[in-house]
Amino acid sequence: MYWLEEKMSCHKLPVAASLASSIQLNDGVSMPLFGLGVYLAGAGDATENAVLSALNAGYRMIDTAQFYGNEAEVYDAIRKSDVSREDVFVVTKLMWTNHGYDATVAAITDSLSKMKTDSVDMVLIHSPSGGKNVETYQALLDLKAKGHIRSVGVSNFGIQHLEGLKAAGLPAPSLNQIELHPFMRKADIVQYCRNNDIAVMGYSPLARCKKNDDPDLIKIAESHGKSIAQVMIRWSVQMGFITIPKSSKPERIKSNAEVFDFELSEEEMDTLNHKPDGFNVAWDPTKGAWLP
Repeated sequence: MYWLEEKMSCHKLPVAASLASSIQLNDGVSMPLFGLGVYLAGAGDATENAVLSALNAGYRMIDTAQFYGNEAEVYDAIRKSDVSREDVFVVTKLMWTNHGYDATVAAITDSLSKMKTDSVDMVLIHSPSGGKNVETYQALLDLKAKGHIRSVGVSNFGIQHLEGLKAAGLPAPSLNQIELHPFMRKADIVQYCRNNDIAVMGYSPLARCKKNDDPDLIKIAESHGKSIAQVMIRWSVQMGFITIPKSSKPERIKSNAEVFDFELSEEEMDTLNHKPDGFNVAWDPTKGAWLP
């Protein structure tokens, strides 16, 4: 593990040095800095095989969601693996159609039932667009107090949403998961989170391969003998983000994690950090109004 000096603040950010690297969140919970995303992996064998491949490759964090429809398969794979459940950090997300205090409690209870467990490591509000965010967040905190959730965070929250939670007198989330890659850097949200001790997790680190023709990415990849995907993942790692590339292919899962044996130079990072910004490959609820 080494540390990234944040130029815009006094924070030192942990940067993953291996799949075993972790970060301590603002609630005292530790989680890996690198994991597998299972969006679009689907239900059934595809997700189960992807998770087993990831665990065999050394991954120790899995990111799922109610919306993905594969929470059960994630846990089934962990049980079938040779890895202890206690050694795997599982993140799931509350679907935006399940907002409201009672609806949240019911939805998380249902997720726990599907996963055949009485607790999960982390639950994020998937999007603030579902409204009733204050009571939804409070419900998750109450479930945490009862031992059903270890850490409560958010996803796709903009500054206005995070400020809304603060204005309601609620504790800061442990983490904010947003789309992050060299072509979507969301510097304002990232800096807000870092100033307020909120960990940052980036999804879609490969920009869904839509920028694989970028000349600078091609040049950097060739200079290191790495793939463009590995360069983009390495950028995320060096930015100090919790990184969750997704794939269901065993060989891709393995290669996505082969990013700890090289380092992008300061010049290369500067090049990538000056790419045209604002290229969304997913939805962007961070721009929506605050719906308390």
